[in-house]
Amino acid sequence: MDFRNTLIISDNFQLCEKFIEVVLSKNLSLSNFAFAYSYNNPKISDAFIKGNIKAFPINVKLDYPSIIEKYDLVISAHCKQLFPAELVKAVKCINIHPGLNPHNRGWFPQVFSIVNKLPLGATIHEIDEDLDHGAIIAQKEVPVYSFDTSLSAYNRVQAAEIALLNTHIESILSGQYSTIQANSEGNLNLMKDFNALCKLEIEKQQTIGETIDLLRALTHGEYKNAYFFDPNSGKRIFVSISLETDEQN
Repeated sequence: MDFRNTLIISDNFQLCEKFIEVVLSKNLSLSNFAFAYSYNNPKISDAFIKGNIKAFPINVKLDYPSIIEKYDLVISAHCKQLFPAELVKAVKCINIHPGLNPHNRGWFPQVFSIVNKLPLGATIHEIDEDLDHGAIIAQKEVPVYSFDTSLSAYNRVQAAEIALLNTHIESILSGQYSTIQANSEGNLNLMKDFNALCKLEIEKQQTIGETIDLLRALTHGEYKNAYFFDPNSGKRIFVSISLETDEQN
């Protein structure tokens, strides 16, 4: 089957740019692709408006009937919206996921891989009614080092995603790919689980290693994630960590 009308829904402008680079490198026509972003994501909206990719806002929960009508294939490239069951049952939907399914399915896999020591990587899979759960098309594991923060681990995952796309985009677009099932249900992390990590328990007893792992897992560039409350003012005090390897050894 040849998927001629493909919708890419993404909340990651840089990933969309890389996706287009892969498509053009394969001499595929961009006229068969449409790009959309989440209607409630002002930062990504601004990125698309300033960028050179023509895209439109979309509410998947409300707009799925028109998606079904117009498109043969939908690819989620870090889309932050859940796809309704009606959509995934009617149209082939594929997810580019920054985690190694079934480990740490859901939000921010690199954060939880640093904390719980489960494997990290990139997965391209079919979307079913459960979160990051469908049949696996391709995946690639990446290492997590002791000096990684969330950002450096995430960047390594994104590089793996692009490598997978480069290898498998043609078979995905044509529908000529095979799948495997995950060997277990794995584990699932929701936004509430991430939010719970961000609130530091000052009196909690843990090793220095566990504390470092938690802080580096929550350090992601300029994002303000980890915090504790100042006992006097009641204000949140944000915490991040800087790690540097000894280049002399």
